[in-house]
Amino acid sequence: MDKILEAVVTSSYPASVKQGLVRRVLEAARQPLEREQCLALLALGTRLYVSGADELPRRVGCQLLHVAGRHHPEVFAEFFSARRVLRLLQGGAGPPSARALACVQLCLQLLPEGPGADEVFALLRREVLRTVCERPGPAVCAQVARLLARHPRCVPDGPHRLLFCQQLVRCLGRFRCPAEGEEGAVEFLEQAQQVSGLLAQLWRAQPAAILPCLKELFAVISCTEEEPPSSALASVVQHLPLELMDGVVRNLSNDDSVTDSQMLTAISRMIDWVSWPLGKNIDKWIIALLKGLAAVKKFSILIEVSLAKIEKVFSKLLYPIVRGAALSVLKYMLLTFQHSHEAFHLLLPHIPPMVASLVKEDSNSGTSCLEQLAELVHCMVFRFPGFPDLYEPIMEAIKDLHVPSEDRIKQLLGQDAWTSQKSELAGFYPRLMAKSDTGKIGLINLGNTCYVNSILQALFMASDFRHCVLRLTENNSQPLMTKLQWLFAFLEHSQRPAISPENFLSASWTPWFSPGTQQDCSEYLKYLLDRLHEEEKTGTRICQKLKQSSSPSPPEEPPVPSATSVEKMFGGKIVTRICCLRCLNVSSREEAFTDLSLAFPPPERCRRHHHHHHHRRRRLGSVLLPAEDAGAQEPGSAGPQRQRKHCITGGVPPTILDMEGLGPHGLGGQSGQEEKVETGESTEEEAAAGEEEGEEKEKAEEEEEEEVEEEAKVKEKVEEEREKEKEKEEEAQEEKEAAAADGEEAAAGPGPGTLQSAAATSGDGSRSVLDLVNYFLSPERLTSENRYHCESCASLQDAEKVVELSQGPRYLILTLLRFSFDLRTMRRRKILDDVSVPLLLRLPLAGGRGQAYDLCSVVVHSGLSSESGHYYCYAREGAARPTPAPGAAERPEPDNQWYLFNDTRVSFSSFESVSNVTSFFPKDTAYVLFYRQRPEEGSEAEPGSSRTRAEPTLHKDLMEAISKDNILFLQEQEKEARSRAAYISALPASPHWRRGFDDDKDEDKGPPGGCSPAGGSGGDFHRLVF
Repeated sequence: MDKILEAVVTSSYPASVKQGLVRRVLEAARQPLEREQCLALLALGTRLYVSGADELPRRVGCQLLHVAGRHHPEVFAEFFSARRVLRLLQGGAGPPSARALACVQLCLQLLPEGPGADEVFALLRREVLRTVCERPGPAVCAQVARLLARHPRCVPDGPHRLLFCQQLVRCLGRFRCPAEGEEGAVEFLEQAQQVSGLLAQLWRAQPAAILPCLKELFAVISCTEEEPPSSALASVVQHLPLELMDGVVRNLSNDDSVTDSQMLTAISRMIDWVSWPLGKNIDKWIIALLKGLAAVKKFSILIEVSLAKIEKVFSKLLYPIVRGAALSVLKYMLLTFQHSHEAFHLLLPHIPPMVASLVKEDSNSGTSCLEQLAELVHCMVFRFPGFPDLYEPIMEAIKDLHVPSEDRIKQLLGQDAWTSQKSELAGFYPRLMAKSDTGKIGLINLGNTCYVNSILQALFMASDFRHCVLRLTENNSQPLMTKLQWLFAFLEHSQRPAISPENFLSASWTPWFSPGTQQDCSEYLKYLLDRLHEEEKTGTRICQKLKQSSSPSPPEEPPVPSATSVEKMFGGKIVTRICCLRCLNVSSREEAFTDLSLAFPPPERCRRHHHHHHHRRRRLGSVLLPAEDAGAQEPGSAGPQRQRKHCITGGVPPTILDMEGLGPHGLGGQSGQEEKVETGESTEEEAAAGEEEGEEKEKAEEEEEEEVEEEAKVKEKVEEEREKEKEKEEEAQEEKEAAAADGEEAAAGPGPGTLQSAAATSGDGSRSVLDLVNYFLSPERLTSENRYHCESCASLQDAEKVVELSQGPRYLILTLLRFSFDLRTMRRRKILDDVSVPLLLRLPLAGGRGQAYDLCSVVVHSGLSSESGHYYCYAREGAARPTPAPGAAERPEPDNQWYLFNDTRVSFSSFESVSNVTSFFPKDTAYVLFYRQRPEEGSEAEPGSSRTRAEPTLHKDLMEAISKDNILFLQEQEKEARSRAAYISALPASPHWRRGFDDDKDEDKGPPGGCSPAGGSGGDFHRLVF
C-alpha cells in the first residue's frame, strides 16, 4: 500500500486523479493493518511531510500521520520513539529544519501518554536547547517557539531553562530578514514576535530569568567587535515589565565594568529600534536609559549619541506605524540638548519637507505630530535665538500652526535639561572647527558677554575706525586702544574660527556691571567710547608736556588740541536754541555728541489731542540742559556729551529727574539704561490724566489773556521761519526724489528722505527710524514747572526749545530707547514696536542742509528685558562708497555683503533679513544702529575710504604674535585630528570619556534665551529598518 501511494504522489497524473487515489488509500489505512504495513505508511508519511517538494506530498504526509495516529495508536507509539525523533532532528548538518520540527510538533499531538512519550519529551528538552545554541535562522527559531508554546513539557527545565532563554536572545540578535518586499518583511516580523512571545511566556513562569536575560541583551547590543545585531531584539523590550525599568537603568548606568564605548554602542543601537514597527514601550526604555546616563553625568555619551542619531529618529516621523515612539524620543533628545544649538540645527534642513509631508498626509496621526513638532520648534527657537537666516524657512513652514505660550515653552524647556556645564562641555568635547565660509571670525562668549561681542563686531566692521585703530603706533600711551588694536588685528588675520575677547573685556570692563550677567550693549558702547576718548586726550597731553620739558626754548603758545579718534569717527555737534515766548530772546548752545538716543513718539492720535502735554513730558530730564542749568552737569566731565531723552508717560505728573544721579559718566538712570517711566493700568492713567487736565484748566483760565498775544507773535515768527526752511528742503528733495524714484523706496524702507516724508509713515501704526529722528528734532514747549528762566526777563517764562544738528559725524550711532521702567511693576520692560530701518538715511542738519548716511551695522536684542536675552549683530563693511557722479541719483548702497555675527558663528546674510527679523521674531528688535556718512560730491577721499581699502600694515610685534598663534592653532588642529582618529580605532579602551563631568557646577546657567556656543552641520535621512 505504501508503494502504491508513493507512486501515485510522484506520478504525473493530474492533481484531481492523484487526490482520488490518495483518498482511497487513506480509507484503506483506517482499516486494521498489519504492523509492518502500518510502520511503512508512517515512514512514508514522515518522509513526504519533511521532504515533500510541494504542497501535495506534504499534505498527503500529514494526512497519513493523522490516520495512523488515530486508528493505530500502539504502532504509532512504537514508531515515534525517542530514537526516531533524534534521527529526525539530526538528519543533516547544523540545526534541524523547520519542517522537521513541524513534523515533531504534529506527532506530539498524536502521541499517546506513556513511558515512550516521557522519553520523547526528555529528549526534546535537550534537543531544543542544542538547536538554539547553534543559532538557527528566524524560521527554525519561530518553529521552536511554536513547538514549545504548544507543548510546554518540551521546555528545558532547571538551570537549562535560563540558558535556553539567554540563547533565544542571542538568536534574535542574529535574525536577518530573508526576503525582499512587504510579504517577506511581514513574515519576518511574525517570526520575531513568536520568539519574543515565547520569552515572555517563560519569564512569566520564572521571573528570576528576566534580569539575566537583560544582561545578555545588553552584552549583545554593546559588543563592538561583531556585526550590528538585528533590530528584532526590539521585540523583546515590549515584554519587559516597566516596574523593573528604574532599577535596571540605575544598575546599568552605575556599573563600572561597562565602558563608555560599550554604553555608547548600546544606546545607539537601542535608538535604532525606533524603526521596529510592533515595538511597545521602546521609547520609554530609551528615554529611561538616557535619563540614567544624565544622572551619572555621562554627558559625552549623550552628546555623541544625540548628534549621531537625532536625524534618523526625526526621519521616522514619516511612518505612521513608528511615529509615536519616534516623536517621544525626538522630543526628549531635543529638550535635553540645551547646552548647544548643534542638535537642533542638524534638523533645520529636514523640518520644512517633513511638515509638507505631514500636511499632505492629512491624517489624525499626522495632524497630532505636526502640532507637537511645531511646539518643539518654537521651544528650540526660543532657547537658541539669534539665527534668523536659518530659522526663517522653518518659521514659514509652521506659520499656520498653533504657537505655544511663553509659559508653556519655559515649562517644556525646564523639564529635562541634563546639562548646565557649558564651559566644561566646550573644553571637554572639542570638535574640529573650520573658519567660517564668510572669512570673518567670531568672538567666544565668556558667559553672557554677547552684548560686548556684538558691539565689538559692529565697531570692527566700521572700516574707517578699524583702519584708524590698526594704524596705531607701538608707543602710544593708550593701553586700552592698544588692546583694541590687538583684538581687531586678530579678527582680521587669525586662522581661528573664533577668538576670545577676554583681555580686552577685562581692560574695558564697566565698573558697575556684574560679571556673568546680561548687560545693556548701548551702555557698554557709550562707556567704551568715553574711555577711548579720555585715554587719547590724556596721552596726547602727557606727550605734549614731555616735549615741552625736553625742549630748550619755551613754546610760543600752547598748541591747539587735535581731535581724538573717537571724535573724528563718531563725533558730531548739536545746537540747542531756547526762545522766550515773552520777549522773544533766543539763547543757544552747541555741544558735542557721539550717539543719539531716540525715544519712541506717542501714538499719532495722542499727539493730536494732547500735543502740549506730550511735548512737555517728552523732554524732561534731557541730558542737554538749558544754558543756565549747565552747572548741574558733573564738573570735569570732559569729552563728547551723550544726548539722551527720558520720557514720562502714562499720565504720571511730571517730575524733574535728578541729573546728579545719572552716574559718573552722565549715562542716564541707575544702570545707564535708556529709560522711560511708565504706569501700566488704564485706570491709573485716567485718574492721573484727569488731575492733570484739572490743573491745566485752572492755569489756562488765569493765563489765557497773557498768552494769547504772546503766542500770536511767536507763532507768526516761527511759522515764517519754518515755511522758508520747508520750501528749501522740499525743492532740494523733489529734485533728488525725481531722479531716484525707480527703486529707492523699496531698498531704503519707508520714507528714505527728509522730515516731511517720514511723517506719513506713522499713520498706519508702523514706525521708522525717521519718525524717531523727527520726534527727536521736533520743537518742545517749556511750560508749567518746566518753564525757562529768561535772563532778559529775569524770571521764569514759557519758552520753545529747538534742537538742531549742526555737524553730522562720520559714523552716526543711533540708539532706540527700547528699555523702559514700569512704575506699576517696578521692573524694566522692553518696547517691542517694530521700527523699519532704512538702508539710506538723510539726516536733516541746521540751515536746511541734509547729509546722506548708509546703514552699515544693526545690533539686535532678542528678549523681553535688558537683564536677559541675547544680542547679535548684522553688519557690512562700513567704508565710504565712491563719490557719486554729478547728477547721479542717491541710492542705497547694495554693493557690500551683509554678515550675521552671533558670538562664535558668522554667516552670510542680507538686508532683507535685517528688515524682516522682527516680523519673524517679535522679540528680536533693532537696538543700536551704525550709519556711515556719504562723502559730498567733489570731496577728497579720506584715509581709509574706498580708495584705500587695503588693511593697514601692522607693527612687527603684532604680526609676530598673530603668526605664532596661527601656527599654534594648526598644531592644535592636527593634534585634535590625531587624537580623534586614535579614539575611533580603539573604542573599547576609552575609560576617559566622563573625565571632567564629575563635578556638578551650575554657576554658568545664564538667563532664559541666553547666549550659547555655535556649531552644527547637516546630514542624511535614513530609511525604515526594512
